[in-house]
Amino acid sequence: MMALPNLKTGSARKLQGHLKPDHDLEIPYTLIEGTRPGPVLVITAGVHGSEFCSIEAATRMTTMQPEELEGTLLVLPILNVNGFWKRSIYVMPEDGQNLNRVFPGRPDGSASERLANWLVTCVYPLADAYLDLHGGDLDESLSPFVIYPHGCAASLALARAFGLPTIIASGSPGHTVSAARQLGVPSILPEVSGNGLWDDDKVTRITDGIARVMAHLGMIRTAPANGEAVPRLVTMSVPVAPCRGLWYCFKEPDDPVAKGEPLGEIRSIFGEVLAQVNAGQDGLLLYRLTSLSVNEGEALLGIGEELALTDA
Repeated sequence: MMALPNLKTGSARKLQGHLKPDHDLEIPYTLIEGTRPGPVLVITAGVHGSEFCSIEAATRMTTMQPEELEGTLLVLPILNVNGFWKRSIYVMPEDGQNLNRVFPGRPDGSASERLANWLVTCVYPLADAYLDLHGGDLDESLSPFVIYPHGCAASLALARAFGLPTIIASGSPGHTVSAARQLGVPSILPEVSGNGLWDDDKVTRITDGIARVMAHLGMIRTAPANGEAVPRLVTMSVPVAPCRGLWYCFKEPDDPVAKGEPLGEIRSIFGEVLAQVNAGQDGLLLYRLTSLSVNEGEALLGIGEELALTDA
């Protein structure tokens, strides 16, 4: 099936099955309409098929029942289905593209672009709010953070409600949340865990955040308390590899960095230093590539630089 079921019928129900956004792709879905009217929250995961912590969190949300809910919850727990089964890093195996870089996509484009276009034209317009869950891919470690589209106050409110230690204001095009924002849909991208790992504590950190967002939207009455301190609000810069080689990082997530400080180096297989990577500004290391191998142009690090509340 191409079209989603009607999300608002006025009758409590729970539907599960598969959607067919493209001729050779089927993705699972769960739709839960509550016993009382309310907003529509769309949750996706598995944009990157090996970010297992977020996928598991999304699947746990599908156990909700209509009597627990005001409004409608739509969960698409694995968008990059083939990437999930093949344990692909970042890309969709069908075309080798990173789905979270091709939005809003094209109806006549590659597999990734067609899936992005389906989400933008058929799913996002139905949402009152949108969460795209991520979980640290097989080659990256990170400090938990949540990304929101820079300048969108409603999205920033969702990010604060979610309750992670760092909030990143992003103006990057091509992403799920930037495409949703263009349609006027408040949206955030939480990222928890790393290296494809998951356990109950990390998964619960995500599901608790979802519950707080649902309480913020008025979809549920109570949610777990947010134990985080006041979050840091940052923008993020991402140095990329200037060449191919072996990557040796000198920092770990949550480490402070100073402008000009060496953050790591790329060496040849024989130990020759091919490139040194220095910090472009003061900040905080948010994530790093944990892979020994690196190719030219690949992201090495994410560095958070403090953003004033007046600039949010």
